[in-house]
Amino acid sequence: MTDPSEPVVLTTVPSEAEAAMIVAKLDAHGIDAQIAGALTSAFRAEVPGRVSVMVRSSDLEAAQQAMQADDRIGEDVPEA
Repeated sequence: MTDPSEPVVLTTVPSEAEAAMIVAKLDAHGIDAQIAGALTSAFRAEVPGRVSVMVRSSDLEAAQQAMQADDRIGEDVPEA
């Protein structure tokens, strides 16, 4: 059985700024999220760093739905 408070990766992005925007979106939906890997994302080497956005495993489904809902905002807006 998985511990519901166990952190899991929701997504990975190329920068800490992008990860911070995702964390803010999740916070607006009442979902606690953390950033992991921010220190390595600024290093420029052969393989660029990645930043992970982590949520509790019990929040994973809600976080995925919140991200999809935010991605759909403005899709059905008719052109003026």
